[in-house]
Amino acid sequence: MLQRLRRIVRHRWIDEADARRAVPPEVVERLGRRVAASERRHSGEVRIYVEAGLPMSYLWQDRTPRERAVAMFSKLGVWDTEGNNGVLIYLLLAERAIEIVADRGLSQHVSPPEWAQIVGRMSTAFKEGRFEDGLTQALEEVSALLVAYFPVEEGAPNLNELPDEPVLG
Repeated sequence: MLQRLRRIVRHRWIDEADARRAVPPEVVERLGRRVAASERRHSGEVRIYVEAGLPMSYLWQDRTPRERAVAMFSKLGVWDTEGNNGVLIYLLLAERAIEIVADRGLSQHVSPPEWAQIVGRMSTAFKEGRFEDGLTQALEEVSALLVAYFPVEEGAPNLNELPDEPVLG
């Protein structure tokens, strides 16, 4: 019970202002441009979601950052891309938790250890407070996977199905 209470306090202590400090508007803009540039090279869709703390309902039910990332994957419509090749890069500041949720089109090509390696490299940057660097690195690695498995076919339309700007919650 004490552990749950500590977790609740940690998540309530941090708020959206902390998320904006970690990823200020100019970083949001740069990351949005990087996502747009990435998506011109493949048919996938990438979303970035940075959240200060979990909602109280998640904390009360002792739910994990992974469960929240999967919920946001759905809520942001990342699962609903034509090629089933959307990816969510999720960062939870209160726990310094990182999750990458990929739709089934890409998941069938990328093993869990490969995703774990990407997350591990992001984690190093985040521990040093270099959120933009970590998110950029993850975006580049995810983009490389999408280019490898879902390149843009010459002459084929490449619709932008989802917004490119990161979401701060």
